[in-house]
Amino acid sequence: MFSFFKRKSNSSVFVIQNHDEFGFRRNKSSDAFDVTDGYISEDLQSHERSIRSTLSSKRFYIGFSVFFLVLFCFFARSAYLQVIQGSRFHALADANRYRVTRVVSPRGRILDRNGIVLATNVPSFILTMTIADLPKNAEEREKVLQRICKQIGIQRADIDLLLTQYAKQPQENVPVLRNIPYESAMRLTIEIAQYPGFQLVATVQRSYPSTAASLSHVLGYMGKITPDESVKLAPSGYRPIDQIGKSGIERTAETQLRGTPGKLVTEVNASGHELSVISKTDPVSGTDVRLGIDLELQKFIEIQLQAILQKVHATRASVVAIDPNTGTVRALVSLPAFDNNLFTNQISSETYQQLTQDVDQPLFFRAIAGEYPSGSIFKPVVAYAALAEHVIGEHTSFLSIGGLRVGEWYFPDWKAGGHGITDVRKAIAESVNTFFYIIGGGFQETIGLGVDRITNYAERFGFGKGTGIDLPYEADGFLPSKEWKEKAKGERWYVGDTYHLAIGQGDFLTTPIQMAAATTILANGGYAIRPHVIESTDEQEKVRIQNLDETALRIVQEGMRQSVLNGSSRRLMSLVYPVAGKTGTAQSGIDKPTHSWFVGYGPYTQPTITLTILVEEGGESTDAAVPLAEQIFAWWFAHGNK
Repeated sequence: MFSFFKRKSNSSVFVIQNHDEFGFRRNKSSDAFDVTDGYISEDLQSHERSIRSTLSSKRFYIGFSVFFLVLFCFFARSAYLQVIQGSRFHALADANRYRVTRVVSPRGRILDRNGIVLATNVPSFILTMTIADLPKNAEEREKVLQRICKQIGIQRADIDLLLTQYAKQPQENVPVLRNIPYESAMRLTIEIAQYPGFQLVATVQRSYPSTAASLSHVLGYMGKITPDESVKLAPSGYRPIDQIGKSGIERTAETQLRGTPGKLVTEVNASGHELSVISKTDPVSGTDVRLGIDLELQKFIEIQLQAILQKVHATRASVVAIDPNTGTVRALVSLPAFDNNLFTNQISSETYQQLTQDVDQPLFFRAIAGEYPSGSIFKPVVAYAALAEHVIGEHTSFLSIGGLRVGEWYFPDWKAGGHGITDVRKAIAESVNTFFYIIGGGFQETIGLGVDRITNYAERFGFGKGTGIDLPYEADGFLPSKEWKEKAKGERWYVGDTYHLAIGQGDFLTTPIQMAAATTILANGGYAIRPHVIESTDEQEKVRIQNLDETALRIVQEGMRQSVLNGSSRRLMSLVYPVAGKTGTAQSGIDKPTHSWFVGYGPYTQPTITLTILVEEGGESTDAAVPLAEQIFAWWFAHGNK
């Protein structure tokens, strides 16, 4: 039931829907309501409107704040994307529209000392894949990949491997197939439009025209860049499509030979096909590299060495020929060898396996990386040390009766019955073990050099560390010491160990190139020169060996000359120019033939060449190394000594 009342101040009428709801009270004396209670009702409604107004204001401010915050975030994000990330998105957009292709620079040639080409370039074609240009639709992509595999005859697994390896380099031209024959390349040129994401690239490949197989180790070979190398070498401008020098001069002179690639910027469509050329920068060809190697000498040595190997029933050998005045390597032969063109033509796994599993290790560059006991060719260094340290004098002599006995151990001469009274020159010429046992380790009242002084002088002549030749993977050889033996074998050093070291046996190991460098010091009057294969117009640094004793060196030279006059190198007396030399036989193991060594130089007074020859398991030096030395000296004096 509704009730009405009038406000006193005006004629407004209020409608009360529920009496009790607003706390109206009924007058006890009548049924009418107390009019003053109506004023309370009006005040309550006014208060309610005030509260609602306040709440509305708060809601407005909160809503406005939220709106402003959202708007601010929107503009901030927009500014970030446009200003900070703008260049990145521009680059991404351009990458989808433009394609930057490297133009391979023609690699420099490798020449011998006379300008004969040893390594050059021939035209070639490569099929490449750009992952970003492959169809985006999975079904279409699969069709393209299946067709291209069938077309060029490769396994799908090979493509999948490339997709995985270069997933983070989608814009790169990834090589799929190299050295494509001309006819196949021409056919692919016509059909390539059917294979979005694939391109045929005209390039060059390395070719080694020389008929001297032994140059394979010196020149080295090219190989493809692996995915890991691609990332590592990217700052230097290399790309997956490139090849890089893997060994030999190809590796050492990579920077000079490579040159500077050019750049071709083209506009492409969605399928990656070229629409127009935007810009082009021509490549700069690599620089030719001239070697000090004499190709004709190298070939001559290789042919003669093959004949010697056949004669003595051996298969492995090394020859080093060096100009002792400059350190220039004139020949560097290592047999057996290999055909480096095999690697240029993407060598098959079967062929590579045959090379790596061959017991004679044709890939092994034994001339600089093979480590061998030196045998008696180390004796001139020991003789020099004993003279320089005054362990002996020029005329000091010892009696050789066939060997020395120390306690229960017997150390023999190579000659049964011995060599008789022996001075230092005769000891070098006839390779008298007894003499070197005594000056090396001492005997009775004679105090020898001892291991420490022997190794000290050996280091002065370059043993125990690489020579620094400009070829990769050179070995250091090995100089034993008391400390090494105690640590490695748990044994102390005995005088017998010093005896063995003094004649180049025991644990001492050297490389042919080290032996050649040491012989150069003996030949040129006591100066160490770093051997180098690359010809240089700059004068090479000559380092006088520490505390050079010229008298001691002269006596050693005379001993090596005497070896030719009436010692183990007598075969060389017939040469037109006098030479000096030293032979050596080194044990390579129980029940195995000895290694055959020779070191020497000529002409004797003004040498222009030093020789180091090693025929592995070649037996006596007079049967293998010395006959070869005679042939090489004769050729050099007739053709190369100019």
